[in-house]
Amino acid sequence: MRGLVKSYGGRNAVDGLDLDIRRGEIFALLGPNGAGKTTTVEVLEGYRSRDGGQVAVLGVDPATGGRRWRADIGIVLQSGAGDSQLTCLELLTAQAAYYPDPRDPHEVLELVGLTEKAGARGRSLSGGQRRRLDVALGIVGKPALLFLDEPTTGFDPEARRQFWSLIRSLRELGTTMLLTTHYLDEAEELADRVGVITAGRLVEVAVPAELGGRGQAPAVVSWTEDGLRRTEATQTPTAFVAGLAARFPGEVPDLAVARPTLEDVYLQMIGQPS
Repeated sequence: MRGLVKSYGGRNAVDGLDLDIRRGEIFALLGPNGAGKTTTVEVLEGYRSRDGGQVAVLGVDPATGGRRWRADIGIVLQSGAGDSQLTCLELLTAQAAYYPDPRDPHEVLELVGLTEKAGARGRSLSGGQRRRLDVALGIVGKPALLFLDEPTTGFDPEARRQFWSLIRSLRELGTTMLLTTHYLDEAEELADRVGVITAGRLVEVAVPAELGGRGQAPAVVSWTEDGLRRTEATQTPTAFVAGLAARFPGEVPDLAVARPTLEDVYLQMIGQPS
């Protein structure tokens, strides 16, 4: 994207966005509601027109992408086929028929961990299983690029980690993924790089560990001494803790060493208190 602009009612929802996403990576797009994430992704998917800028997705302008281009795109929306009366295998077989060279539906069910649910109707699946089915429908056409919109909303912790494992397996197959999520731990766990967007503009793009200067931020050492909770910010936490330990006969009471989390720097970047 170069200078991407999209306006609604005279207001720029996306205001001059420049962004490169590399083949084979998982890229997470972060931002508060109304920041322009959904509009940006819909332009990339070819489902929304733009008012300015240049965009190329897999080398093609999405505004003019044809059937062959669309066959290389997979999309997993927030709501999927969960209420279907069809079975998982029936849904996948029907979806595969739209593509020139689809994956075998049975292989896809195995990849997403739903082999035992092949004959189960979509509406009978649990929440986590439904999202796996959504991903199965998104990848049965062998997409080179997969869009994932808030993929684990409503998941319990176990289901989320199972889903993360699935996403990593897709990366190993060479699939490029653009992920939007409100879960900062999800972005840190999965993304090769993250971009933060607010008010229609891209604030920063970096690997999660370096976003907002995290890698250079001082560590905060905290401990209890003389009945009081004390803290100290330091660039050399190991040396500081060693000196601190010399003041106590045993363990340093309630010792903790922390650096800014991805959530800390994200909230600072979008102008929200942490």
